[in-house]
Amino acid sequence: MRKRGSDGGSSELITSGGSTRIADAVVAKIATMAARQVGGVHEMGAGMSRTLGSVRERLPGMTADDTQGVAVQVGEHQAAVDIDLVVEYGLSIPDLTAAVRTNVVNEVEHMCGLEVVEVNITVDDVHVEGEDSETRSEEPRVR
Repeated sequence: MRKRGSDGGSSELITSGGSTRIADAVVAKIATMAARQVGGVHEMGAGMSRTLGSVRERLPGMTADDTQGVAVQVGEHQAAVDIDLVVEYGLSIPDLTAAVRTNVVNEVEHMCGLEVVEVNITVDDVHVEGEDSETRSEEPRVR
């Protein structure tokens, strides 16, 4: 069994029974789902991508980006993952990012057979309960 990068957008697994191509988008989706499985991850993506994703969800016929906040580079045998997160307030960021990193590595290696050489995580924001602009009801200061 060997892997070969074919067109920069996928990796190819060659076996005696045939070949299997894994698109980069598939690796990114697996990494996204693995990161979201970790308790304390509130949202994925940097500020602007979260804003654009929110607008996109509201447009008729448009869907949310399944891999928002995740970028991957996939080679012949290895993958590197970059993740942007918003974490829940009160949690240890080093512990949370270690858990995300471990889960992403385990899932990508298990499902794709690629060695994950690095998972770079950027914590872009901290979510504080009740601070969402959509759910915040501001009462007037004067009556």
